[in-house]
Amino acid sequence: LKEENASLRSKINKLQIFSETQADKMRKLERKLEENKIKEEKEAQDLEAMVQHVEQNLQLMTKRAVKAENSATKLKQENALLQIQLKNYKTENEALRSGQAASLAVVKRNADVALQNLLTVITNSRSSIKQLVSGAESLQLVADLLKSIDRISEMSEDGQ
Repeated sequence: LKEENASLRSKINKLQIFSETQADKMRKLERKLEENKIKEEKEAQDLEAMVQHVEQNLQLMTKRAVKAENSATKLKQENALLQIQLKNYKTENEALRSGQAASLAVVKRNADVALQNLLTVITNSRSSIKQLVSGAESLQLVADLLKSIDRISEMSEDGQ
């Protein structure tokens, strides 16, 4: 009976040691799980902040693109008006050449003014078109960035 008691006590001790080992492992795993939860929450917050920042940039770039488009439209209208004005000056110039009313110097001055106005509008139009193209390229860059964020999110979910 003493031997059996000693054997049972030995088994109980081994089971208690095993139980304590398992409890330690469980506590470590629970701590690790909690650390992983905190880490994932931080990553999710960082990702959300990044998405909000990208959305703000996208809205800003969209506003810039709209502004550039409006400016380009305005310059095109101004260009069309100047083209009409130039045509009128040319007609007037031809009429003056055929000997009708005003002096050649006035016609030449009007044509020079029209030409200067036309060149100014053309220069401004080119600048606005370049800004519009730049805005479109920026929007494409933001779209690519958003695609990358989606891929990062998908890889993050696959890793879990």
